[in-house]
Amino acid sequence: MAHEPDAGERTFSEQLGLEISGPTEDGAYTAVLPITRRFTQPMGIVHGGIYSAIAEEIASHMTALKVWESGRFTLGQSNLTHFLRPVQEGSTINVHAVPQHRGRTSWVWSIEMRDEQNRLCAMSTVTMAVRERH
Repeated sequence: MAHEPDAGERTFSEQLGLEISGPTEDGAYTAVLPITRRFTQPMGIVHGGIYSAIAEEIASHMTALKVWESGRFTLGQSNLTHFLRPVQEGSTINVHAVPQHRGRTSWVWSIEMRDEQNRLCAMSTVTMAVRERH
């Protein structure tokens, strides 16, 4: 019988319900997050930390996939997220993430988050430090 992981055994993306795909032809990664009540603040709009978490998760996960095979690992160095338009429960956040810099010791990502009407709701710049594994 298959074991269904509990919340403590799932990855952060799995706990969020974030569906990441890509890369696309332009090297971007995309993701979708349906917004439920658990992502909102008391006023019913998405909590700003959710946008920051989405950006960090995509930048971290995608950078790690690319650098691990070369004996390196990655960790977050900075996350600057701007909140531009509120999103409410029942909506969907669509994410477009592009690596702008792929250096030896750091990667920088540009991430846009839009609602289902394609309106820009938040945008992030995330810098990932890349280090050698010992």
